[in-house]
Amino acid sequence: MKTPNHHVVVVGGGFGGLHCVKALHASGARITLIDQRNYHLFQPLLYQLATTILAASEIAWPLRHVFRDRQDVSTVMAEVVGVDPEARVVMLGNGDRMTYDTLVLATGARHSYFGHDSWEAHAPGLKSLEDATGIRRRILSAFELAECTDDPDTRAALMTFVVIGAGPTGVELAGAIVELARRVLPNEFRRIDTRTARVILVEAGPRVLAGFPEGLSRYAEEALRRLGVEVRTGKPVTSCEQALVVIGTETVPARTILWAAGVQASDAANWIGADTDRAGRAVVAPDLSVPAHPQVFVVGDTASVKDSTGAPVVGTAPAAKQMGAYVARVIGARLRGSAPPPPFAYRDIGNLATIGHRSAIADFGWIRLKGSIAWWAWGLAHIYFLIGTRSRFAVVWSWLWSYLTGQKSARLITGGS
Repeated sequence: MKTPNHHVVVVGGGFGGLHCVKALHASGARITLIDQRNYHLFQPLLYQLATTILAASEIAWPLRHVFRDRQDVSTVMAEVVGVDPEARVVMLGNGDRMTYDTLVLATGARHSYFGHDSWEAHAPGLKSLEDATGIRRRILSAFELAECTDDPDTRAALMTFVVIGAGPTGVELAGAIVELARRVLPNEFRRIDTRTARVILVEAGPRVLAGFPEGLSRYAEEALRRLGVEVRTGKPVTSCEQALVVIGTETVPARTILWAAGVQASDAANWIGADTDRAGRAVVAPDLSVPAHPQVFVVGDTASVKDSTGAPVVGTAPAAKQMGAYVARVIGARLRGSAPPPPFAYRDIGNLATIGHRSAIADFGWIRLKGSIAWWAWGLAHIYFLIGTRSRFAVVWSWLWSYLTGQKSARLITGGS
């Protein structure tokens, strides 16, 4: 029997929260989705906004529009600043309090600078639309300023781009920036040759894309070098300032430094007093609930979950979506008074990363791809996971235009300074 007026509050409109709300469509519960922004963001394509390939409207959709036909769903744009799990209350930044019967925390992750928080001002990360448009502004402004200066040292620093961290985001950023400089911009400037821009990818570990098999990682590094990216592995960044970065013992003047080296879970675990792992993620029960508070669930980057081998489940969109959908099943079973589903089991559907124009790697376990065929697989996978038909069409058109002409249409410098 469905519990009347059972109130489910979902905090976070990312992949985990969105798919939890979607999967609760027939639960009979009253659902409130809270997010500090009014849109769902397709984070895997943020780097394409940052590097002028796509526009913001092609990778983000208003949450109210997504749930316009769901009368059981209310959306609230507000910042959650705390939770009282004993009173079952969510506290909002504007001073309001919202009660719940069941709470789902899907608050994602933020940048981690490994104890060097002062570096954030000089090396922004990529987690939001604001981050992406800010990075796009930095990249394009660097070329504009280089065009206007006569000082060779200043010009060299302006045309040096350092990306710290060689996971998928770092590799994708580095590849896209070097292609922007070498394929798109050369004919648009008169005093500088954008093809002489340096793009340096820094990785403290021994290889790029460490989450992939070694053979694919080696292919990715070779492909990056062919594009013109300077790859530095085994050398950590030891200092990061406004116009320079120190890689090991080497000082590199650079006006654009980007951070893709690490993430830290949100503060959600602290709100509910949950045990945490080293990354600050909440340790959860097999059904993704919090052991001390079974009416509270944690999903996505905020949850510390192990796969069938005992390894941590990686913070990816497919993992968050699976957790969100699973928690909806658990909640639905509780409301019906039926047997709960088996413990959550992550199903690895593969790992993909794009290296540059028409090049990528893909690891599906049973098959590994590289080169152009992997790039097409990567593109099809991302288009499939986009929300609406219109969004898919817009992204396909932008990619097709870039693929055929080498041009990128979103090269506007907006906002900030």
